[in-house]
Amino acid sequence: MLVWSAGSLAFLVVAVAAAGYLYIRHLNNNLDKEDLNLGDNQLARSQPNADGQTPLNILLLGSDSRDGEENADLGGGGEGGERADVQILLHASADRSNISMLSVPRDLMVHIPECTDPDTGETYPEMQKERINAALGHGGPGCVVATWEDLTGIPIDHFMMIDFAGVVDMADAVGGVEVCVQDNVRDPDSHLEMTAGTHEITGEDALHWLRTRHGFGDGSDNTGRTRAQQMYLSNMVEQLQESATLSHPGDLMDLAEAATNALTVDHGLGSVQKLYDLGNDLKSVPNDRINMTTLPTLPDPDNPNVTLVPDPDRDEPIFDLIREDIAFDDQDAEPEQDDSEGGDQPEADPEDQIQVAVRNGTGSDLELPVDHRASDIADQLVSLGFTQATADSTAASEETSQVLYPGAEDQANAKAVAQALGMPGSAVRTSPNVDGITLIVGGDWREGTSYPEQTDDSGETGGEREPIIEEDEITSGRDNDECMPVNVAGGYSF
Repeated sequence: MLVWSAGSLAFLVVAVAAAGYLYIRHLNNNLDKEDLNLGDNQLARSQPNADGQTPLNILLLGSDSRDGEENADLGGGGEGGERADVQILLHASADRSNISMLSVPRDLMVHIPECTDPDTGETYPEMQKERINAALGHGGPGCVVATWEDLTGIPIDHFMMIDFAGVVDMADAVGGVEVCVQDNVRDPDSHLEMTAGTHEITGEDALHWLRTRHGFGDGSDNTGRTRAQQMYLSNMVEQLQESATLSHPGDLMDLAEAATNALTVDHGLGSVQKLYDLGNDLKSVPNDRINMTTLPTLPDPDNPNVTLVPDPDRDEPIFDLIREDIAFDDQDAEPEQDDSEGGDQPEADPEDQIQVAVRNGTGSDLELPVDHRASDIADQLVSLGFTQATADSTAASEETSQVLYPGAEDQANAKAVAQALGMPGSAVRTSPNVDGITLIVGGDWREGTSYPEQTDDSGETGGEREPIIEEDEITSGRDNDECMPVNVAGGYSF
């Protein structure tokens, strides 16, 4: 949709000549519009860089809604209500040189904040631990946005949601999307049946592909469903960029009808003109700089064979990449300096005006916490001029020390705290779970009042940085010739 809306729409309006205005109004009426965020704790928007360029975050959702006869016939909905089984955060870099896309498994257990449905006035209470796909049933896509902001600390600018019927219609409208499997595959749950090799899929076959989990990889969401979805999306983008079949007015009109009928968007994207502007903004991103990965997870201790929980040691660095506008394929890049000439970033307050809560996070499953660490570091901050630093008794356990801040307006102050203690810039992170600047003294800082110089596994200081996301965990437009592995061991081949 993003690619189509740029070049194609202008051609379409010319093609229909005087009827263009009426036709655009008709397409606008096709779009469903809903509020962006239904939660109370909304994050501050992303800040522009020194050149005035601002990164863009769009949440892409696939809904299993059974509204309408076609969705019901395709298996939408169920007793658990409407769910968003496909959730992908699209991050476009400030300079629009690359796009990073982050998928989450549908069975990820997360905190869902309180959400209020603006249409009915019904308030859905917060859920401390629930499947992330259930957030859609708590008032609509705006609650999914609130849940993502709570989970990641990443401000979301827009959402775009498509349902089952929309997937089928879009696949037909673009003339099919190429996919590939390494072996014959048959998944009775999703109804996917395909011989080894490359296939161009349309209609319900596209839906079967996108819903398949057991038939791919090891049968999980991480190596199965989301990787297949990423392959489909990447190949669809490439086809829309290159396909000559979409130069005919009739084909474009079919695609325009299918796309606008399929989409639910926030009010900020609630017209074809706004979608056109967005597509124009993103159309220059090369396909080989569109990189996708899946959020690392751990088995849920409460139900390890069914549900998953976030892996904070691996997830937070990925969230940092997005927050700091660093591409997945350039993980060694340094974030832009906020003090660049011409930038409009806030300066830190005087040290004696910065409130800092210091927590002792030195304990773990293997080691007891070191006594008095919070008060020792708070006293050190006071001696450095941060006279409002205090020890905080809130329980914490972190492998690495961190300076957390709740919003963009606190970032400069958080960096000043880290710099005073000799902590690296990577230790400064935004978090929706703190009310003010919070220093967590982690397991890497069990003694002393200055942050220790870090060493690599060999004992040498410095050393090559470990990648945050391994190369084989990233799907890119460069990988279109790779086929999906089939879950042969699980019996899903024939």
